[in-house]
Amino acid sequence: MDEEYKWLPTGEAAITEMLGAIKNATQSIRLEMYMFRAGSLADEFRDALRQARKRGVSVRVLIDAIGSAYLTDHFWHTCREIGVEVRWFNPISLHQIFIRDHRKLFVCDDSVAMVGGCNIANEYRGDGIKAGWRDLGLLVRGTLVRELAAAFDEMFSCADFKHKPFTRLRKSRRQKTVTVPEARLLLGAPGRNNIIKRSLLADLQNAGEVSIITPYFVPPWKIRMQLRRLARKGAKVRLILPGKSDLTVMRMAAQSFYRRFLRAGVSVYEYQPQILHAKLFIIDDAVYAGSANLDARSLNINYELLIRSTQPRLVSEAREIFDSFLNQSKQIEATSWRRSRTFLNRVKARIARFLVARLDSFFARRQLRWWKISLKKVKAAEKHKTVGSQP
Repeated sequence: MDEEYKWLPTGEAAITEMLGAIKNATQSIRLEMYMFRAGSLADEFRDALRQARKRGVSVRVLIDAIGSAYLTDHFWHTCREIGVEVRWFNPISLHQIFIRDHRKLFVCDDSVAMVGGCNIANEYRGDGIKAGWRDLGLLVRGTLVRELAAAFDEMFSCADFKHKPFTRLRKSRRQKTVTVPEARLLLGAPGRNNIIKRSLLADLQNAGEVSIITPYFVPPWKIRMQLRRLARKGAKVRLILPGKSDLTVMRMAAQSFYRRFLRAGVSVYEYQPQILHAKLFIIDDAVYAGSANLDARSLNINYELLIRSTQPRLVSEAREIFDSFLNQSKQIEATSWRRSRTFLNRVKARIARFLVARLDSFFARRQLRWWKISLKKVKAAEKHKTVGSQP
């Protein structure tokens, strides 16, 4: 089956497509969200899911325990009563609080899927210009839908993290690449050897044109160096970052890089009308869309999902989308930026960068080390049990 893609240029467009698919579903619905925030939109989704279940549709929902921390479990009571399966990914505990499921994935009837940055929350309603956060999604049909459904099932099966450490995860396929004609599905997972980061670095190696939209820009050192190196060599490198952000500390951290990027020849813009939450990476003739930001958490810590495509029509449309964002953005000029930055501004930006790029990663690595130690203990115990049971 040929792959088909359709850009969803706003959060409103993604919400409309999902609700429409839920109302017309006949077999199955899979919904995986980082944030499911109480409000009128959450109520609308819950009611639509309940109605689908009443029609006999299989409905499963996976939401992150931190991203949806302000949503009570009781919210799902009426859904569970009629057979909707709802699970919280990685329930909060000190040993595993830092590892999160940041993916946004919707699969309906194994025939259509949606990925992107849009969560289920009232702030995503609107065009991102006059109202609502500015976001971006991608609708998918074809063989890749089955792979997205399988990715959901894998996460759903071990969402609670209450099993013995890594006994289900040792042969996990959650960090992998799936290739279809003109596209790859990249499923990122915690760890330094992240496949999303590797793919981006490979594409950046000899790129002639790079256009990036991201709400949180605190990239790992290698990606920072590649972007600056390309710009110094004469490549066209453009970044659209938030002029308004829901996380002030992340915006301040991103601004700590501006001076060096501008000096290297990178063009930096800040999106003006509303809070920016879209993620789009265009590198020469390849485009990436999905949940990952260009920061240490997305590329080292979180579970993330990106689709990389080289389909000419999709890449061409992505460039048009980038230009539409650019028209609503203000360019940062090197001279005026340098003059506007006080000593206190620079100190605050450095502190912010330390918090989101260093401290967060430090605690996540400690947790990963704890997991590895736990896994070794489990393996040793199983080996001892096997040896002891031999006649």
